[in-house]
Amino acid sequence: MTFNTSTGTVRRYDMDALEQELLLLICKTCNLGDVDRAAVTAADPLIGPDSPLGIDSLDALEIAVTVQQEYGVRMNSENTSRVVLQSLGTLADYIRSNSSPPV
Repeated sequence: MTFNTSTGTVRRYDMDALEQELLLLICKTCNLGDVDRAAVTAADPLIGPDSPLGIDSLDALEIAVTVQQEYGVRMNSENTSRVVLQSLGTLADYIRSNSSPPV
């Protein structure tokens, strides 16, 4: 986010194409039809009480499986999954770094 001191407004950073694609994929995978996707940013937490998506640990498992199927990227451990699934931004970065060919 950026804060404009002259107007006193906060502007959210726009998501890149992969982050937007992941948001749609997550909403579809977890049946999140009632989520206001325009209010979600790449830095918002994906899982837990602060998540605008309301994703829990079972949803996280579904996301990990779907990401592996769609992008050929595997999260090998629970610790890796926790780090990677912190936000759309961290998930997109992980996919870019670990997919072949690069996304």
